[in-house]
Amino acid sequence: MLPLAIPLNDDTVTPGFLGFGVFIALAVATVFLVRSMNKRMKNIQAPSEADLKQQEWERAQAARSGDPEPEKASADKAGAEKAEAAGPVGDAKGAKDSG
Repeated sequence: MLPLAIPLNDDTVTPGFLGFGVFIALAVATVFLVRSMNKRMKNIQAPSEADLKQQEWERAQAARSGDPEPEKASADKAGAEKAEAAGPVGDAKGAKDSG
C-alpha cells in the first residue's frame, strides 16, 4: 500500500462544485416530487365524515328492518350522486382525464 503523500486537512478538503451541483439537483428533484404529490393528493376523493355517519346509520336501519344487503343500496345511491356531480356526458369536467 502506498502511504498518503500529502496529509489531509479538514479545512482545505471540501465537496467542491460537484457536491454543490448534486445537492442542488436533489433539492430541485425534491421540490418537483412534493409538487406532484400535492397535485395527486388533491385528486383523492375520500368519503367525508357525514358520508361515513350516513352509511353507519343506513346499516343500522337495515339491520333493524332485516335487509340483508344494506351496502348495495348505499352503493347505488353513491353511484347516482357521482353521476349527477359529473354533469352531462359532453361536459368538459366529466371528460377530464384523471391520470
